[in-house]
Amino acid sequence: MKIGFFVLLLIVDSCVEPFSPPETNSDEGYLVIDGFLNVGGTDSTRIELRRTQNVNANTMPVIETGAQLAVEEENGETFALTEKGSGLYILAPRQYNRAGKYRLRVKTKDGQEYLSEYVAVSITPAIDSVTYKVDPVLDAAVFYVNTHDSQSKTQFYRWKFEETWEYEMAYYSALMVRNDSVVIRPENINKCWGSMRSGSILLGSTIKLSADVIKDLPLNRVPISTNKLYIKYSILVKQYGLSRQAFEYWTDLAKTTQGTGSLFDVLPSQVTGNIRNTADPRILAFGYFSAATEETRRLTVSPRLGMFPRCTEPDTIPIRCSARDADECALNTTKLLLTYWGPRSDSVLVAAESCTDCRVLGGTTQRPSYW
Repeated sequence: MKIGFFVLLLIVDSCVEPFSPPETNSDEGYLVIDGFLNVGGTDSTRIELRRTQNVNANTMPVIETGAQLAVEEENGETFALTEKGSGLYILAPRQYNRAGKYRLRVKTKDGQEYLSEYVAVSITPAIDSVTYKVDPVLDAAVFYVNTHDSQSKTQFYRWKFEETWEYEMAYYSALMVRNDSVVIRPENINKCWGSMRSGSILLGSTIKLSADVIKDLPLNRVPISTNKLYIKYSILVKQYGLSRQAFEYWTDLAKTTQGTGSLFDVLPSQVTGNIRNTADPRILAFGYFSAATEETRRLTVSPRLGMFPRCTEPDTIPIRCSARDADECALNTTKLLLTYWGPRSDSVLVAAESCTDCRVLGGTTQRPSYW
């Protein structure tokens, strides 16, 4: 009986073959339109164009350049967008008719034309507050948003955020090599500011509540281990009112892109939006064009959570090489120079750039205007 069961296992195992659904290997390059009409009058409208790629691709999405974009009001007025590079198209801020309806027209360089449905303007209520609490269980700071609409007209919300944090490296590089000499470094590369935009689809609804109130909705969780909270951290929250149709689109998209991976998650499905190809409906376009006012609120905190970065001890090396030097010298090292070693003017301290140059972590040395 045991031998027969073992043989059966071998037969079953030999029948298992890798299967790759055709959908994962398709590369139709459909147009993806990401953006909305900012009717607030204080900030530009930004719309990005990309192309789809199969899930197995290991390259960045193809950007769509050379397109012509225009926002059309139902009464016939047209507002053309300007291409700014990298698939980004801009429409400068202006005063719009908030009672009007608008649609987006896109003409790509391959001659295809796409047109959205007309959409009404969603008036976004102000953000009441952005707060945070340190959660000892999660070992993180959680940031929350609070808002309400006293007229109960919004009910559907979407948020984005931009986070910025100040950080320093373990050692300060005061010297550099220039023209075969050691000179004072003209800029401070010890302190930088990192930044990141939200990547998840953040939604909220009060449709089932007795009042149009969003209270302590968690937007972002910052682990203490990231050290983003060690010196100073700032988060800019952007809030948008949505129509029911737009909310349903973003909800379906969130379920498809963020809720897959387990047996009980929603199965992936095709979520296109309200934009169609004018000549051939079989040529898909992905995205949802909407029009709304934008409300923002910034919170800056200095909770001093985390720890100062640590690195290996710096080395001492001579400034100039000589025939008897077996090791490196300052004039030909790949390490960054820190400072002179006490009274020895012929030597310097050096350390790896990962311990001294904050730019290697992706930040910039330019202080933000709001800092």
